[in-house]
Amino acid sequence: MQTTKERCIETIPVGPLGLIALDSHKELGKKVNDYLVSWRQERNHEHKNSLSFQGYERDSYLINAEVPRFGSGEAKGVIRQSVRGADLYLLVDVCNYSMTYNLCGYTNHMSPDDHFQDLKRIIAAVGGKARRINVIMPFLYESRQHKRTGRESLDCALALKELSDMGVSNIITFDAHDPRVQNSIPLKGFDNFFPTYQFLKALVKNVPDFKLDNDHLMIISPDEGAMSRAVYFSNILGVDMGMFYKRRDYSTVVNGKNPIVAHEFLGDSVEGKDVVIIDDMISSGESMLDVARQLKERKAGRVFVCTTYGLFTDGVAKFDEYYEKGWLDRVITTNLNYRIPELLDRPYYIEANMSKYLASIIDIINHDVSVEKVRSSNEKIMDLMKKVNEQ
Repeated sequence: MQTTKERCIETIPVGPLGLIALDSHKELGKKVNDYLVSWRQERNHEHKNSLSFQGYERDSYLINAEVPRFGSGEAKGVIRQSVRGADLYLLVDVCNYSMTYNLCGYTNHMSPDDHFQDLKRIIAAVGGKARRINVIMPFLYESRQHKRTGRESLDCALALKELSDMGVSNIITFDAHDPRVQNSIPLKGFDNFFPTYQFLKALVKNVPDFKLDNDHLMIISPDEGAMSRAVYFSNILGVDMGMFYKRRDYSTVVNGKNPIVAHEFLGDSVEGKDVVIIDDMISSGESMLDVARQLKERKAGRVFVCTTYGLFTDGVAKFDEYYEKGWLDRVITTNLNYRIPELLDRPYYIEANMSKYLASIIDIINHDVSVEKVRSSNEKIMDLMKKVNEQ
């Protein structure tokens, strides 16, 4: 969390700040805008009224933009106010399947492809008038197709290249499935942020007697892909780490992938300890639930699942079942993507609110200051640990 002193940035902004929240992320956009308005009204410095800071303090930074559709399903991007010379930030949630449009009398739910196309329409509507275009895509479009195996398309790299060719200067994302995909746009900005502090803050706030020390806590990686996240968590907290690896049947392909035969555990005993399973997303949740059950069978204390994105592609019924059986205690995800309404009412669900963090990122980048000021959460995590362990 920024202090007032930290928010008093003296550098000249790249241009007047403009925030375009596409319909897929209107709610988050409003929350981010509220923080920016509040901070910039509080901020006092000698150059605030100079020409370089023109439009710096406003009642709203949200820009009116929309993507109306024709009856044929085709669409166009429309911006209702001037963006000439602005430093634009376009916010989109490619996973918001709750949105629909009519096509020849049928109602279609919007896919990630539809959302990405709408993003490009708004960029095209800018028409090269903005000083800079930054795309905030928390869930990176096609990030799960980040590498090629055989005769496959390389969709994420192609999408990033396309945005770069359209004039986008910076891509801002969170917990990218594989950030190495940024190699496809080596001359453009690509910033990948993590909600580490927000996870811990949500746990401390909502879980009674949650302790951040090695005697009471252990970090778990559900597979090899989540190792780097778990290693960082365990190192910064000074606690042990364990991991599961997926044993697959490579002789069979189901739904485009080799099915998991079993999860094998590597690590010290979890008996009596709270465990935090950390990963980038819950898709169907099948693997995550199996890991949670196995940890309970190994006599773990409370089991907490922390993922940046909660997609819940198969609904929440299985999570309800595991919670009722005592195999799962809490599920923490961020508000960076659409979540089904029934999830928000579940007794085991905790939201890690990212709106303030995202507002800080936009504020910093607009001033062309190093994002390391907001990327590193080490100091805040250490302060939180000290506060918790002194209780």
